[in-house]
Amino acid sequence: MSIVEHRYDSPDRFVVGTVGEPGDRAFFLQARQGNRITSVGCEKQQVSVLAEHLNRILDEIVSARAPIPAAYSQPRDTQPLDAPIDEEFKVGTMTLAWDPEQLRVVIEMFPQSDETEMPEPDAPADEVSAAEAARASEVFVVRITPDECREFAARAEAVVSAGRPACPFCAQPVDPEGHICPRANGYRRPLF
Repeated sequence: MSIVEHRYDSPDRFVVGTVGEPGDRAFFLQARQGNRITSVGCEKQQVSVLAEHLNRILDEIVSARAPIPAAYSQPRDTQPLDAPIDEEFKVGTMTLAWDPEQLRVVIEMFPQSDETEMPEPDAPADEVSAAEAARASEVFVVRITPDECREFAARAEAVVSAGRPACPFCAQPVDPEGHICPRANGYRRPLF
């Protein structure tokens, strides 16, 4: 079986973005290199975890050859996603690795799959990767520098936090038309 590979070894831009209103947003990861654009759909939690893990990887790398920037408090790239936004697939599994030769973080994203033939959770990582690759029909591979990782993480945190505000009582998202708080036994009261 042939695998479709969307590979960006030195992208001009790798960002996360959304389409839609808070509460009904679709999240996308998008890479651009020259005139080529690839967009994949993902979940809000995947974006948050990816940003967290990218920062963690960079914090753990100790290398004289790789200048690792400090985490950014604000993203520099605040532009919208590049058009057209054509979703190649919905992300299921992601892998992260550090390439010490090229001084880049490698992110591999595989599509969601309905198949259940995965190794046990405590199986060795190479066995899980081999099983995932065997059932994947597509893969999205992005190689980014430490600076691009920090930029991606800052933007991801900003995009995730731009959603609906959390209820101060139950921490669930508050919809624009109101919120029935389970901690108030269904009593609808103003937040402030």
